[in-house]
Amino acid sequence: MAVNDPIADFLTRIRNAQKAGHRIVEIPASKIKKSITEILYDQGYILKYKFEDGIPGTIKIALKYDNRTKLPVIRELGRISKPGLRKYAPTTDLPRIINGLGIAIISTSKGLMTDKQARKQNVGGELICYVY
Repeated sequence: MAVNDPIADFLTRIRNAQKAGHRIVEIPASKIKKSITEILYDQGYILKYKFEDGIPGTIKIALKYDNRTKLPVIRELGRISKPGLRKYAPTTDLPRIINGLGIAIISTSKGLMTDKQARKQNVGGELICYVY
């Protein structure tokens, strides 16, 4: 099966796994997906992750749920820039997701980073996705 937008597929697999109540989700690996996974882990949205080597390679992500309510930590996950319509923003126009409570993942010349890190380093770039 050919996937036209691998990042949207990555986000959809996480979204679907959470709706089904799965603890672990497996996703075909790529450099950008690994970077997004590391950002999600650093920001506390996922429990842990493991990169498995192989010809296609896979990423195993342990999803994080609230202990009391059993609801997923990631409430919403969405793509901003799509293959058919790329969206770029300078430092001054970077979005604030839920007034700073969520994150936007930005692809900059210095690599993938959150909107807060991009503001701090004064770089803009392509708006990949948002998480809250």
